[in-house]
Amino acid sequence: MENDSKKFARMILVLGMMGFLANGDNYAVAPLLINISSDLGIPITKTALSVTSYMLCFGFFTIFFGPLGDRYGKTRIINIAAFGTAIFSIMGAFSFNLTSLVIFRAFNGAFGAGIFPVSIAFIGENAQDTNRQKMLGKFFGMMFLGSASATAIGGAIAYFASWRAVYFIYGVLELIMAFVMLKMLEKKPGTIQHLDLRRVYGEAFSNKELLKVVGTIFLIGFSVFGTFTYSGRFIQNHTGYNLLQVGLILTCFGLATVIGGRKASALREVLNTKFVPCAAILAVVSLMSLTFFSSPIVLSISLFGFGYAFVSIHTTLVTTAQGLMPKLRGTVMSLVSFNLFVGGAIGTSINGIILQKIGIEWIFSLAIIFMAVIFFISLWVIDLRLKRPGDSSLKNQLPQI
Repeated sequence: MENDSKKFARMILVLGMMGFLANGDNYAVAPLLINISSDLGIPITKTALSVTSYMLCFGFFTIFFGPLGDRYGKTRIINIAAFGTAIFSIMGAFSFNLTSLVIFRAFNGAFGAGIFPVSIAFIGENAQDTNRQKMLGKFFGMMFLGSASATAIGGAIAYFASWRAVYFIYGVLELIMAFVMLKMLEKKPGTIQHLDLRRVYGEAFSNKELLKVVGTIFLIGFSVFGTFTYSGRFIQNHTGYNLLQVGLILTCFGLATVIGGRKASALREVLNTKFVPCAAILAVVSLMSLTFFSSPIVLSISLFGFGYAFVSIHTTLVTTAQGLMPKLRGTVMSLVSFNLFVGGAIGTSINGIILQKIGIEWIFSLAIIFMAVIFFISLWVIDLRLKRPGDSSLKNQLPQI
């Protein structure tokens, strides 16, 4: 039994390392947009299409990867996705114009869709009830550590080499991890006998509580991912710093996701139904200070608060969603990722128009409005649901991260 526990812990470590790299591959783009735009000779708003294509494909293909994992085994899907995302990350380094960059990043996102939601579902399916919370926390910690270090790593590599080196290095490391995963991850069959997308999604869409949760996650993707994409440009405008310095400031967002991911469950126990609304208020205050102050110290603190609020809200919504349909975790995580990344893609696209038409400051003003909306929705989606008579058992089933 002890050997099984150690083996599972090693599998979590391997999945976490892949999550670290794949999430870093995504977040590293924030300080790179400036260099990519200059190198390819295209406006930054068009360069951001590579982010939109990544997120749209990530969100769209999660619709298929989750149920495929439920049917054919999550390990098989994770392995295929790992090789695919590694190969197209490397190819992204050889982009020669906007079209090639968008295509390579689109495929990168499509295969990345098979890593995060299916890995989380794999852990939820294989962990024992007594340690599921701990194992999920370890994976989220590694994944968010990837985002924490990505902007600094990406900014440093781009500063001393080029933006192409960032995609190439991340891709090569992902490829190495893909081979490691092929050997270490335990192969298990699927949890359903037949792949019937209409049935599994019909069951999911009939769950009104789940729809409320994933709908809120869409707003999170729009307001957080759609805003963070342009934060490098925003900080450079306000400070005049170089790419390396901008990347270091942006790291505060990622560091906050690591710390917040570890502390979320403890704070949720203390604040109970007030946890998500408090996190939304923190996001509003952080975005307001980010918008109205230009001091590097204030910007760093604001990004930290924004990241802490994001991970607090998101992990709560994810664990709530998984608790609603435990037998179809892959399908649930598909809906979660779809809404998060499609929301981010739409947010990035709309914010690009705002940047071009009226100015970058309005991007963060729009995010403030959306986070305020999330505050009010959270009272309905999470808090009132947990307060409802007869739901106490369900509340106790929610996994902690």
